Amino acid sequence: MHWLADLLAAIGVVLNGIPQGIMAMSLGFAVFPTAFSFGLVGLINGVASSVAPVSFQAESLALVGHLGHDLRERSSIIFLGASMMFMIGLTGTLPLIVHSLGNQLMAAMMAGVGLMLAKIALQMAHEQPQFGWLSIGLAGVTYLISKDLVWTIAVSVIGTSCYAATTHYRVALPEHVTTRKLQFVRPQFSFKILRGALSLACLNIGANLSYGLITGQMTGQHPNPVNLNLLTSSQALADLGTSLLGGAPVETIISATASAPEPVIAGILMMLIMMLILLLGWLPKLGKVVPSTAIAGFLFILGTIVIFPENATTALHGSSSTVAGVTLVVTALVDPFAGLMTGALLKFGLPLIGLGL
Repeated sequence: MHWLADLLAAIGVVLNGIPQGIMAMSLGFAVFPTAFSFGLVGLINGVASSVAPVSFQAESLALVGHLGHDLRERSSIIFLGASMMFMIGLTGTLPLIVHSLGNQLMAAMMAGVGLMLAKIALQMAHEQPQFGWLSIGLAGVTYLISKDLVWTIAVSVIGTSCYAATTHYRVALPEHVTTRKLQFVRPQFSFKILRGALSLACLNIGANLSYGLITGQMTGQHPNPVNLNLLTSSQALADLGTSLLGGAPVETIISATASAPEPVIAGILMMLIMMLILLLGWLPKLGKVVPSTAIAGFLFILGTIVIFPENATTALHGSSSTVAGVTLVVTALVDPFAGLMTGALLKFGLPLIGLGL
């Protein structure tokens, strides 16, 4: 019966990813080319026996949506950020970067991202109050009762969507989002895109480290089976291709497939199911009747309760707590790259001139 447990774990992660896929469509990303990202990483994981799958990730989608004004800017940010991450993964420098900055600064950046997500959720609720506030309320109550993110996203999105149906809510998605053909999106370059790409890369460094290793721990295998360099390279390679076609980014997630009897097979199954859903055009059909703000509740809980407390605790307890605090605040107010660079300058620059915090 191992296959049934693997399949159920895969379906659970797919259901968790669908609302975030709807969020990706609301930002203008095409779903058809994104299917090939799932197929590519599924193939790589099968060859390398990797237990860490990828999927739509609310954090990266929210950040790219915040930093980019339109699809071309957002796709350019993803392309440039993925290029950086591919080189980091290929050269094996991810552990070196993390070790140089230290766990406190990385945790401070992730805590700042948590606050960014909460702020974005509140902005979404302000834009569509009848749906956004309902989603936040449902998510808060569900998480308090269940302490489970899967239940939280399911109840808040489904509940908000059911209410939207009573109001005859329906939205027309742009043709490039729903079309089942490939369309080239030419990257552009500017200082804004460079900073956005650096911010996305900083977020992915933190997410690959934390989410990737947590997924590895869920397998119960020792040592941790996740190869961070392989994970970084495969995720970046997928984003490089899909960004040129206007597709959504796929990133590292904490995946319940890792706790299945056959974690590699379960992870591949999840990505193949998601690929099939995108190729058949089922996700756009849901996107027309599910408000994009239905995910506001999940973003708020993810940022304020799941990401922020644990990372803030790690960041603010240690020898570099003040520098970490500044990193956290700058990340929340500006972006992850500004936060990490500020922290790095304070950590390494001040001692050079005989100063410190």
